[in-house]
Amino acid sequence: MKTVLVLGLVVLLVIGSAVAASSQTPEWIVYNTANSGLPHNSVYALAIDEQGNLWIGTEGGGLANFDGVNWTVYDPVNSGLPSNYALCLAFDAPGNIWIGTDGGGLANFDGETWTVYDPVNSGLPHDRVRSLAIDEQGNIWIGTWGGGLANFDGENWTVYDTDNSMLPSGCVQALAIDEQGNLWIGTVRGLAKFDGQNWTVYNPGNSGLPHYRVGSLAIDEQGNVWIGTAGSGLAKFDGVNWTVHDTANSGLPCNVVLCLAFDAPGNIWIGTYTGPLAEFDGENWTVYDTDNSGLPDNRVSSLAIDEQGNLWIGTHRGGLAVYREGGVILTGVE
Repeated sequence: MKTVLVLGLVVLLVIGSAVAASSQTPEWIVYNTANSGLPHNSVYALAIDEQGNLWIGTEGGGLANFDGVNWTVYDPVNSGLPSNYALCLAFDAPGNIWIGTDGGGLANFDGETWTVYDPVNSGLPHDRVRSLAIDEQGNIWIGTWGGGLANFDGENWTVYDTDNSMLPSGCVQALAIDEQGNLWIGTVRGLAKFDGQNWTVYNPGNSGLPHYRVGSLAIDEQGNVWIGTAGSGLAKFDGVNWTVHDTANSGLPCNVVLCLAFDAPGNIWIGTYTGPLAEFDGENWTVYDTDNSGLPDNRVSSLAIDEQGNLWIGTHRGGLAVYREGGVILTGVE
């Protein structure tokens, strides 16, 4: 049986003048535990719902919601969130948020009720959930750290691991779904594509993938798969050809790529381990760091872009930043 909890929550109201530090420019705003309702300065996951609310998964402070004015914090004390380590986030069609945690399994929150899935009460194969994706049929794809890949259709669980499938590793770090419905799976032993029946595995030995460890995935409007690796930069795969961008042949500032996001014009934003943040328009590279911009920390862990074109940047220890060329646009949800 799944566990269902309905608990209270904490709402923190932050006045706008208290949020912005004096050193911030109109193009950059930084939120941290000292100047806002952000519960922890290590921001690991970001997602934006249909109402424009920003959801923030932290490493140690639980989950936060920010509507541009008000902060709401969820943790194991005041809610049904099973862990303070919220490592990945995804929204389903009805608007429920799914939260993958480190050590607490998978949680679902519909705005009132929490449902928690773990290896004891469900078919989830491991309680460390590192990646999530939801397909057009509403299936939840869950990448775990040590238990392989799981699929949950709301009733039934299917688990894919190195014994019963061609999944190259039980440690799944990234998931993405393309327009054809193929699931792309980044692991510590290469990249896999799964169409529901057939598996294709890519690694440095049989393809142009430059590194075994795949930490991030994103798919552009042309269907190209962009692959962030943990040591050999950024790769692009169009289904036939591979293009690799690294510190030696491009403006990529660091070969350890942690997160990826596309903006409306199609530029790719790249968060790196030490690099720090890069923007690539297909020809030109722009790098943002703590010296030349308002970025509070050079290690960028998560990225999200809202409808106003604001780039939300989660950092390892510097909290949350938001950047928009021409000025940040914040509008509280009405």
